[in-house]
Amino acid sequence: MVLGRFEKSVEEAISLVEFKVKNLKNSLNIESTSDKIKFLNEVAKILSKVDNAIEQEIYIEKIAKEYNVSKEAIYAQINKINRKNQNTQKLLEMPKINRTTSIQNKEEQISEKTIKRENMVIALLINNGQNTYNKIKDVIMPEDFKLDKNKTILQKLYQELEKGNENVNSILNNIDDEELVSHITYIMAYDFEITDINKAEEDLIHTYEREKIIAKRNNILKKLEDKSKSSEEISLLEKQLNDIIIKLAKMK
Repeated sequence: MVLGRFEKSVEEAISLVEFKVKNLKNSLNIESTSDKIKFLNEVAKILSKVDNAIEQEIYIEKIAKEYNVSKEAIYAQINKINRKNQNTQKLLEMPKINRTTSIQNKEEQISEKTIKRENMVIALLINNGQNTYNKIKDVIMPEDFKLDKNKTILQKLYQELEKGNENVNSILNNIDDEELVSHITYIMAYDFEITDINKAEEDLIHTYEREKIIAKRNNILKKLEDKSKSSEEISLLEKQLNDIIIKLAKMK
């Protein structure tokens, strides 16, 4: 009898959550990326009030599957809400999902730090539009990104912002690839803890500029290994290398 009452209470709790989520879904068009992000945010608010961690995980699994949203995005948004409420003890640990922290892409390992940085660039562009675009466009290029999904999203954002299209909802709604949409919802839910947008933009620009200079340095070092080069070529390369080393020292 006790078990039966427990099962009944769980069923009723799940029904209540599902009822709220269905009502929310009916009020939005989740085929639209902007509405899907709103849906994700509201779902996270509903689930953040569920105290039982096991029930919460069941809801996340079920809702993510039924409404085709990213589990990671839901976890990230719930944690974001919990941080705002200063309930740090309630922060969720994401389960091991088939999305490793280092992703194999074009025969190279992409670090979690690199992916987070790329995600932050996209988040700033979505939230700050033309202002961020004008600052970073000459330094941070789509080809600088390592993760293919991020590269594609950045290309689409740049194309529209270059035309002067500042309607982010319109830009996002033109992205019809479900995997990209899911990834964008994850980015939008993630708390990058940005307190100063200008500083965040400057830090990103500095990082990408430095990486490009390091790449040039490494390229010159590789060329200097070529024993067939003339003394004039070697002298020119050594001068370029020296200039780069000085520039890097000033950037630290």
